[in-house]
Amino acid sequence: MACKCGSNCECNEFFAPLEALDMISSHIDSRPDKVAIAWEREDGKVYRYDLEIPSSLKPSAVKFVSYVVERIAKFIVWSAGGWKLYLAGPEKIVKPVAKAYTKKGARAFDYDFFSSIYGRPVEAVIVPYKKMPETNETLQKVKTVADGCRIGFDLGASDFKISALKNGDVVFSKEFPWDPRNNPDPEYHYNMLTAGLKEAAASLPRVDAIGGSTAGTLVGQKMGIASLFRAVKEQNPSKFETAQNMFFRIEKDWGVPFAIYNDGDVTALAGMITMGKKGILGVAMGSSEAVGYVDPDGAMTGRISELAFAPVDFNPNAPKDEWSGDAGVGAMAFSQQAVNWLAEKYGFKFPKAMKLPERLKVVQAAMEKGDEKALKVYIQIGRFLAHAIPWYNEFYDYENMMILGRVTSGLGGSVILETAKAMLKDIYPAHAERIDIFMPDEKARRLGQSVAAAQIPVIAKKAACKRCKTAKKGSK
Repeated sequence: MACKCGSNCECNEFFAPLEALDMISSHIDSRPDKVAIAWEREDGKVYRYDLEIPSSLKPSAVKFVSYVVERIAKFIVWSAGGWKLYLAGPEKIVKPVAKAYTKKGARAFDYDFFSSIYGRPVEAVIVPYKKMPETNETLQKVKTVADGCRIGFDLGASDFKISALKNGDVVFSKEFPWDPRNNPDPEYHYNMLTAGLKEAAASLPRVDAIGGSTAGTLVGQKMGIASLFRAVKEQNPSKFETAQNMFFRIEKDWGVPFAIYNDGDVTALAGMITMGKKGILGVAMGSSEAVGYVDPDGAMTGRISELAFAPVDFNPNAPKDEWSGDAGVGAMAFSQQAVNWLAEKYGFKFPKAMKLPERLKVVQAAMEKGDEKALKVYIQIGRFLAHAIPWYNEFYDYENMMILGRVTSGLGGSVILETAKAMLKDIYPAHAERIDIFMPDEKARRLGQSVAAAQIPVIAKKAACKRCKTAKKGSK
């Protein structure tokens, strides 16, 4: 088994994850060994993945298979979340993976990230195959409703949007610019959001419920590490717990039914509401990659789905994400970061002080003028997507992929979509037959994440009736 992407690899090509799996499976003999990988997260929830490997491996192949197992382990933790990694299989394969997920290991960023989220050190243990935990996830069906007076918000990295609904009609919708990533005081985040909520509330006779969508990781209503609070974590760590508990504070302030979800999940939910489709994986390509999922029964899984940090390119020489320091992750394929490094690769020159959103606008403007360099950027992102679709399908059961976000705006989005469809049909025909890739229609765009989020909380009927009577009694 020749290792296309070992530690000394000098190849600069994209290495598709399914190609790596095929390389392993093509050498399976009559009595293969097994490797099992599982991450346990809050409340005993577990996601597990099993992989058959050849029973006899040369030293170079051992290194390759161990590398692939580590990439799978990394994908799972950024997909499902977790604080305890279970591994079973030949020690020469799994021992290096367990070592990577330690405080000073190769995945130290991941170790610190998830230790912070779950409030306990990440553990990596090697156990007999028979003692591996089984997949155990609690699904939550979400029935969206638009009754009463509701507020919904969607927190992004450069702005947040708030909408107010009265019996399903949008009566207020506004974008608020902010700079959360560079503000180390969590009071900034709290005050900005509170001011926006109050402005939206002024358009309603009362507030019956508040629903939110946010970038970053969530464990229940507690925020994990997110780019929104990056400055707090790095510059003002004593206040980080205050930042993590911001949504509990907002809920207490308003005293109404409150729900907060990952922005990717709300994106998928918006697709389900407007298009009547289930089994949706939503991929938002913006300042980073945000992913959400609604399963074929219309339920949410509670996974973190932070695929911006999950590997989609198994080439260790792929471009590295500036935050995590890892190569070939989703943020470097489906975000403004991806547009930037591809644009520079194909000949665009940007002033050093120009920020990524402005660089994206330059590339988009060039695309509208038919610039060949810009076309190459979007074609390459479409190629990345074609390889990611079947890889994501290994971990998410979906038949619909909805792509959106600023990177998909304009002609570039159409190029990404058509390139991905064509390549999927050519390279992964079985997946092309059963997975529909699309961008949201105008109805979905009008809905937006803030409006969809507003429809998640459930208003108790008695409480709603009481508020309605009070409002009527006080009206003239």
